Amino acid sequence: MRRKLVAGNWKMNGLRVDLTEIETLFRRHADASVDILICPPATLINQCRDLPFGIGGQDCHHQISGAHTGDISAQMLADAGATHVITGHSERRADHGETDVIIAAKSHAAHTAGLTAVICIGETLEQRESATTLDVVDSQLSGSVPAGATAYNTVIAYEPVWAIGTGKVPTLDQIGQVHGHIRARLAARFDDAADMRILYGGSVKGSNAAEIFAVADVDGALVGGASLKADDFSQIISALEASAA
Repeated sequence: MRRKLVAGNWKMNGLRVDLTEIETLFRRHADASVDILICPPATLINQCRDLPFGIGGQDCHHQISGAHTGDISAQMLADAGATHVITGHSERRADHGETDVIIAAKSHAAHTAGLTAVICIGETLEQRESATTLDVVDSQLSGSVPAGATAYNTVIAYEPVWAIGTGKVPTLDQIGQVHGHIRARLAARFDDAADMRILYGGSVKGSNAAEIFAVADVDGALVGGASLKADDFSQIISALEASAA
């Protein structure tokens, strides 16, 4: 049975003073029945390494080292205390022109460093309205998930780009359709696809988390803004725990 996972992506937010939010989460959910992952900015990873949560980077370079000013390798993240890294987030795809080939290379680098890659996929509003969502998902899965992916080292996060930070959320039927499609496509490639976790991301909050988590093949969430404050994120964690009971 797949253990549920809720991940918080802090993006370019968070200073040392904000670590109190993670400490508050620990006090509330030290014995959580689900896995909890926090992805703070890289500057805070080392200071989070002793907390009993998963700690993730938000990106990594695909090479071990080299003349890549400003980049961070997967090995560096692991050395700092990270257990996971997000790859292929739509903001990286859009803002930095990252292709599926680059994302697959980064995910492979994460695996090599002993990290779990949280590989993001999802369609734009234009693609949704042109009824090509499943084609986009197929292409991104095929191109972004490396051959060495397993249920142990890979999590898939479906994040419709048009729902990230907008307050807009697909219908439950739409979420279920895409998650079921992802599961089927993974099953065609990987023997342990039934054990791979598929997260939903895109304007998840305490008020809608329970109904989203009730959808088949939704194994948790990748949460953005609502993960920055312990009170908000705690509601989502509690909803996931209730769905797993």
